[in-house]
Amino acid sequence: MNTEPGISSETASLDFLRQRIRQDGLDGRFDGRVHTRFPPEPNGYLHIGHAKSICLNFGVAAENNGLCNLRFDDTNPVKEDTEYVDSIREDVRWLGGEWDDREFYASNYFDRLYAFAEQLIMEGKAYVDSQSADEIRESRGTLKEPGRESPYRNRSVEENLDLFRRMKAGEFPDGSCVLRAKIDMASPNLVMRDPTLYRIRHAAHHRTGNAWCIYPMYDFTHCISDSIEGITHSICTLEFVNNRELYDWVLDTLGIYHPQQIEFARLGLTYTVLSKRKLIELVRKGYVNGWDDPRMPTICGMRRRGYTPESIRDFCARIGVARAENLVEYSLLEFCVREHLNATAPRVLGVLDPIKIVIENYPEDQTEYFDMPFSSDGSIPGSRKVPFCRELYIEREDFREDPPKKYHRLFPGSEVRLRFAYYITCTDVVKDAQGNITELRCVYDPETRGGNSPDGRKVKGTIHWVSARHAISAKVRLYDHLFTSPTPGSREDVPFTEELNPDSLKTITAKVEPALASFSVGSRVQFERVGYFCVDPDSTAEAPVFNRTVSLKDSWAKIEKNSAR
Repeated sequence: MNTEPGISSETASLDFLRQRIRQDGLDGRFDGRVHTRFPPEPNGYLHIGHAKSICLNFGVAAENNGLCNLRFDDTNPVKEDTEYVDSIREDVRWLGGEWDDREFYASNYFDRLYAFAEQLIMEGKAYVDSQSADEIRESRGTLKEPGRESPYRNRSVEENLDLFRRMKAGEFPDGSCVLRAKIDMASPNLVMRDPTLYRIRHAAHHRTGNAWCIYPMYDFTHCISDSIEGITHSICTLEFVNNRELYDWVLDTLGIYHPQQIEFARLGLTYTVLSKRKLIELVRKGYVNGWDDPRMPTICGMRRRGYTPESIRDFCARIGVARAENLVEYSLLEFCVREHLNATAPRVLGVLDPIKIVIENYPEDQTEYFDMPFSSDGSIPGSRKVPFCRELYIEREDFREDPPKKYHRLFPGSEVRLRFAYYITCTDVVKDAQGNITELRCVYDPETRGGNSPDGRKVKGTIHWVSARHAISAKVRLYDHLFTSPTPGSREDVPFTEELNPDSLKTITAKVEPALASFSVGSRVQFERVGYFCVDPDSTAEAPVFNRTVSLKDSWAKIEKNSAR
C-alpha cells in the first residue's frame, strides 16, 4: 500500500488529513493533542460546503479525544452582523457540533493583535503605506514580473509607529493608508509581496462598537488566533494553500506558538452555487425567498426543506477528504437524505393531483376507520386511525382510460387494492363537456376489508387514497434544482442567473389525511408512493404547508449502476 513519506502502515487506511493527524500523535507532536477550530466569518449564512468543514473539524477532534472551537473571524465590521452569528451557531449545533465554553471571536483578540502589529513595526518587519489601494494593487506585480517597492517602504520605525498609532486614533480617513508586512516584493508567491495587515474602517463593529477604526486582515488575524487558542491543526480549504507561507511567516517572525495549517479540497456540487457572493446576489435580488429558501444550498435552507443532520453528515463522510477538487453529483446528497428518511419518516397518505372516485355500493352515510401503522414492517413505531367513506381521492396518474401494457393501476374494468382498505373495480368514467375526466365510478368488495381477499384472489395494483369528506387541503411546494446547468456560472459569456431553473418551485394544493393537521413544524413524513415531505414553518393546523424534501426515485443508484457497466 502506498503511503506518504513518514506515514506508518498503522495510519495508511485513513484519508491524507487523518493520516497526518494520526502520525503527529504517534510522533508526540503537540504533546499528542488534537485541537481544531471551525472559523466562519459572520458575514453570511453557512452552506453545504461549510457543513463539510464542520463535520471535518468537529469530527477529527472527536475521533482523537480532542477539542474543537467555534471561532468567529469578525474582522470586517462593514459586512458582519449578529444575525449571521446567531444563524451560524444554530447551524453548527444542528449538525452536531458541540463547543462547550469554547466560543471565541477574533474581536476578543483586537488588543493583542494590535500589540503584535506594533511588535512587527518595532522589529522593522512592517510599515505604514500611504499609497492608494489601486496603487498597491498595480505595484504588486504578476506571476511573471516582480512587484515594485512602495515609496513609503523605508520609513523609520519611529515614523511607522507614529502613523500606526494615529491610524488607531482615527486621524486618517478610510483608504488613506494601510499597515503592510515588509517581506519580499520579488517573492514568487504573490501573497508574500508585502501583504496588508491592517486597514482603516470607520464603521461600528457588532461586538466592539466604535472602539476601533482600524481592523486586522484575515491572514494576520487567523494564524495569531490559532496560536492564542492553542490550536494544533488549522484545517482549511485549498484556496489558502498559498497563504500558508504567510501563516508561517507571521507566527515565526513573532516567535509565538505555531499550529500546523493543512489544506483540503473544498466541496463542489452540481446544479448549485456555493460562492458567498453569488448566494448573496440570489437573496438580495429576489431570485429566491431568503437565505432559508429550500432551494438554497444553505444549511438553514436544507433544514427547512427537510434534510436531516444525519443525512448531511453521511454525505460528508461519503465524499471524503481529498487534495484535488472535484464536482459531486447532487443526486448523492439526495440519496443520503432519502436513505435516512426511509428509515425514520412515518408513512402517511397524501394525494398531490386528486381525482375523485365514488364507490357506488358503499353506504352514503357510513364512515369507518382503518388502523394504519406508520411503517409496514414496524420499524417506525405508532399508528393512527384513517377515515374511509364513499367518496375518496386518488392520484390522477393512478388511472388510465386507455392503459398501456403492464399498467397495474386503475382503469375501466380493472380491480386494484386501496392501501389497507378494500379491493375496488372501476365501472364508469364521468367527463365534463370538454371531455376531461372529472370523476370515477367504482364498486368495492366488502369481503376484502383490510386489503386482503378471503378467497385468495390477487391483484397486482395497490394505490393510496384519502377520504374526500375528511381530507385536509394542504399547500405543497414541489422543489427542483435551482439551476438548469450542472455547473452554473462556468460559462464566461452567460451570467449565472440566466441559468436559473424557472420550474425550480411549483406550488399545488393537495389532499392529505386528517392526522397530518397535528404534525408539528419540521416533521418529516413519507407520502406513500409519492415522496418525502416536511412541514414548513408557514404551516398551521387549519392550512398546512409541506415542502417536498426528496422524491422516492433514486437517481444516484442509477448513476452508480451505469458507471459500473
